[in-house]
Amino acid sequence: MHPVALAIAACAGATATFRGWRTAGSVPNVSSAPYLVRMKLFDYLAVPPPRRIEEHEEAGRFVPITQIKTAQDLRQTITNLIPLLHANPSVADPIRYVVSELGRNVLEHASSPVGGFVCAQYFRDQRRIAIGMADAGIGIAAAITHSHVAPTEAEALRLALTPGITGVTPNIGGNETNAGAGLFFIRSIAKASGNFFVIYSGNTEYKLLRAQPLPTVLFANPTREGHSMVSDLPNWQGTAIGIDINVDETTEFTKLLDLIRRSYKIDVKKGADYTRKIQFT
Repeated sequence: MHPVALAIAACAGATATFRGWRTAGSVPNVSSAPYLVRMKLFDYLAVPPPRRIEEHEEAGRFVPITQIKTAQDLRQTITNLIPLLHANPSVADPIRYVVSELGRNVLEHASSPVGGFVCAQYFRDQRRIAIGMADAGIGIAAAITHSHVAPTEAEALRLALTPGITGVTPNIGGNETNAGAGLFFIRSIAKASGNFFVIYSGNTEYKLLRAQPLPTVLFANPTREGHSMVSDLPNWQGTAIGIDINVDETTEFTKLLDLIRRSYKIDVKKGADYTRKIQFT
């Protein structure tokens, strides 16, 4: 089970408890039960765990489901993530950035009454880390339409994944505190590693299609990437994001991360010059 699914389940359980909803039922003692118990899923569900387990040290293997409601929660989660990385700083830093940016979005923009939920799993044989985060906040469409026109959830996701677009201002390039580039950087990091990226909000899901060999071109418009967009899913009131990143440093990955870093240093408040200077295609 990908960590994003665990984060959604924990967030849904915590939200039900917060709202005083009555829940009942049980989870069968299936083969995945020990994993779900160890990842702390049942700490947030109003149902008993199907079995008890002997917990082993998680450092270097996974980060169990963690609720983030404060900046200190986020800092501690990133600290717990560090032993999981098994990577050089050139690869580890972007992974830290992903968790930091996702958590910051929850704390500053989501207005989620239960905060956000994050977990991660390291797959040693594949040298891959999978990260999931979910919140029960206002969702992408409500955030974007504060300042932009987005008649559909799909259009709201497209805008949210486009650099320079943020719900805090109608200006391209954002403002002094929000450049509107966080989700663009995150999907670019996933693309750089040729891996999984999904964002789900409202009734719509955007998913990158994995491509080989790795390209060294970043598209400002997310719909120009190989992707799928599904808009008839059960409504999720909030936002959920999943991303996989290979922690092996490769030439192609390094080149694309350099491009992301260069774009991050640009003064995005220069209007139309923004996309030209980042050298999008």
